[in-house]
Amino acid sequence: MKISSAESVIMEALWRRQPLTSEAIIAEVGEPQGWTEGTVKQLISRLLKKKAITAQAEGRRYLYSPVLTRGAYVEDESRSLLDRLCDGRLAPLVSHLAESDKLSAADIAELKALVEKIGK
Repeated sequence: MKISSAESVIMEALWRRQPLTSEAIIAEVGEPQGWTEGTVKQLISRLLKKKAITAQAEGRRYLYSPVLTRGAYVEDESRSLLDRLCDGRLAPLVSHLAESDKLSAADIAELKALVEKIGK
């Protein structure tokens, strides 16, 4: 399932706190993004059609919750990025980041620990 960057803003709000009404989503993401109520409702509608979220009726309003997990989204986006930029390989991306001084000492320590853990 392909989620646009705008739709991901709605998803992030729902991953942080769920369920939310459309009014709560509008309050949380609408103003910071410069989006109108109509824009947010359109994004919610697109996510419903994609089955990334569900809507549960509660009186005269709906409560929205994510179906797509954040982990599944991150995994899909990561794989897509690697496929587009590095033929599906992680090493060239890490190499590029290291050569362009984008890795902090903490990043390097985390990578070393991860490689050690994977190697066991």
